[in-house]
Amino acid sequence: MSHKKYDVYGIGNALVDIVTEVTDEFFKKHNVEKGVMTLVDADRQAQLLNSMNITEEHMYGGGSAANTLVATSQFGGKAFYSCKVANDMEGAFFLKDLKANGIDTYLTLETAPEGTTGKVLVMTTPDAERTMNTYLGITSDFSENEIHEYALKDSKYLYLEGYLVPSETGLAAMKKAKKIAEDNDVKVALTFSDPSMVKYFREQMESIVGASVDLLFCNEEEALLFTGKETINEAREELKKLARKFAITQGKNGAMIYDGDTFIDIEPYTVKAVDSNGAGDMFAGAFLYAITHGHSFADAGKLASLASSRVVTKFGPRLEWHESKEILNKLIS
Repeated sequence: MSHKKYDVYGIGNALVDIVTEVTDEFFKKHNVEKGVMTLVDADRQAQLLNSMNITEEHMYGGGSAANTLVATSQFGGKAFYSCKVANDMEGAFFLKDLKANGIDTYLTLETAPEGTTGKVLVMTTPDAERTMNTYLGITSDFSENEIHEYALKDSKYLYLEGYLVPSETGLAAMKKAKKIAEDNDVKVALTFSDPSMVKYFREQMESIVGASVDLLFCNEEEALLFTGKETINEAREELKKLARKFAITQGKNGAMIYDGDTFIDIEPYTVKAVDSNGAGDMFAGAFLYAITHGHSFADAGKLASLASSRVVTKFGPRLEWHESKEILNKLIS
């Protein structure tokens, strides 16, 4: 496997995160449902943004799979991202950000179509909960055209972002990428992304899981919803039928990993959380780095757990390069 150019080839949404702090009062006033990701139209998002004072320092490169690949890259992995941005300010910001994080993509601003790059308004409250209002813009048209077959074939893992399933063209792209991967000895990793994806787009998600995936990332709530089980122990037995290996994140209780043979409990790191945005993405990115660099599932779980515990202590879904290196040095000598 080591001769592959890329450790991870990801497909997913290209979004610019606008991260801001609000109060519960703000949600009441603007009728925002707390604690979930809500898809909104351009007007609704503009209305919310206009009631805040947003500057470029609130902007971060985002998109769930992009955050995961940035983590993989910061730990020392090589990643490629297939995505879709528009020829606008946010599109330029996003592509510059990918490049700065060492991630390859064939998209350039010159070749990007007219339209609006997707944006996520990430509203964090003092209890560290995140609420997202997302306008997908041009990324909602992500399709098979965005898949770069030769980069995918030259990768160890394909990483599929669950947030793509509501889009018909996105779902078709996921299926095509999965088939190319399976035909070319590339392992397939999938993240459920969000409880709402499992709850409202169950059939679509099942069609992606298909006979099986090599590696599934989910949290406890998603695992219970997808399997329809009452307890996490029942859910994990059911997941064995759907994924060869998997990782269930459990927030402050750490994580539970199945390596294909045994279950491994990953101890949590106790921290003061200020923003849970990106914890799952970070977990997946650190985990993928570790398993594509010869580390065991147990060590990958420890690295992922420590990295995600660090990212929740700050705003935004990513760490700085030096922080990633410190975490790596701590765990992997």
